[in-house]
Amino acid sequence: SNGGGMYLRESSPTLTNITIIGNTGSNGGGMYLRESSPTLTNVTISENGEELTYYITGKGGGMYISSSNPNLMDVTISGNMAIKGAGMYLASSNATLTNVTVVNNTSTLNIFGDSDGGGIYLTDSNPSLTNVDIVNNVASFGAGIYISANSNPTLTDVTISENTADYGG
Repeated sequence: SNGGGMYLRESSPTLTNITIIGNTGSNGGGMYLRESSPTLTNVTISENGEELTYYITGKGGGMYISSSNPNLMDVTISGNMAIKGAGMYLASSNATLTNVTVVNNTSTLNIFGDSDGGGIYLTDSNPSLTNVDIVNNVASFGAGIYISANSNPTLTDVTISENTADYGG
């Protein structure tokens, strides 16, 4: 089951003054986006996570974003859990984040010892981050941001601090 709080496929809604809290899903506990370009303004995505499946690679506790181009403004992503990308997981996506806080997200270990991207996990993605704080996230690798597979993010006025990685990043 994907998108515990909200599931978007081939859609582009405008979401304003929304709170998505306490949801679970295999991917995208808070939100699951596939081939979508929503605009999120003044949104809180908090305390969401993967279903407790120690053997499965749960991705995107707060947001799972695949082949999508969302625009996030004044968004807080906090207290979410997943194996990869506890705050956000982006695959083949070009998100725009402005005035976003990614804080207190935790990537949990699975049976294979995977735990990557406490705040943000990128694969084949080129997001633009402006005035973004990535703070106090936890993972084995890339606690703040885990960047892989042809990802080329653009960071402007970004603070990455107080994140805790067990092994690297």
